Amino acid sequence: MTDIEVIQHKIYEIRGVRVMLDFDLSTLYGIETRALKQAVKRNINRFPDDFMFILTKIEANYLLTMGVSQNVIPLEYNFGGTLPMAFTEQGVAMLSGILRSQQAIDVNISIMRAFVQLRQFLLQNREIILSIDELRQRVKQLELSGEETLASINDLSEDTRREMDDIYIALTEMAKNKSESLKRNPIGFVKNKEK
Repeated sequence: MTDIEVIQHKIYEIRGVRVMLDFDLSTLYGIETRALKQAVKRNINRFPDDFMFILTKIEANYLLTMGVSQNVIPLEYNFGGTLPMAFTEQGVAMLSGILRSQQAIDVNISIMRAFVQLRQFLLQNREIILSIDELRQRVKQLELSGEETLASINDLSEDTRREMDDIYIALTEMAKNKSESLKRNPIGFVKNKEK
């Protein structure tokens, strides 16, 4: 995998925007996550909400279910751990102004290229993505209508079973009545008894 492919696998969509998380960025930059967070906090005026935001506990826990390592995000953010910072493309570019090592500069160039390639891919495949979204919506509708249909079938099956039970009871009664009528003396024609 190339550097750009590795970076693209570290780009997530959160709150409708593509972002990279502080722990992935610190790994790429070769620094501790704590050091990255401190540098950002010292320069917080460079990071408005559309450049960087802090994940909620729910978002952080959701990332765990999506396969982000538990070594990076503690399970269930209830123990006072700091929540991850999410950086948009502009926020990552701003990081290059506060992290001045050569590695940070090289990594930022690769990150910018990864974001550009991702954007180009999405633009080129927009029709496919829209078709996939449309298919997802149709599948959801089919699932919902399928559940309603199954419920109707179950109701119908229950009604049919009751009707079959009623028919079976009626046939049993008719058979019982037929056997009782065979035991009666015939009406009308009387045979001569043999002597």
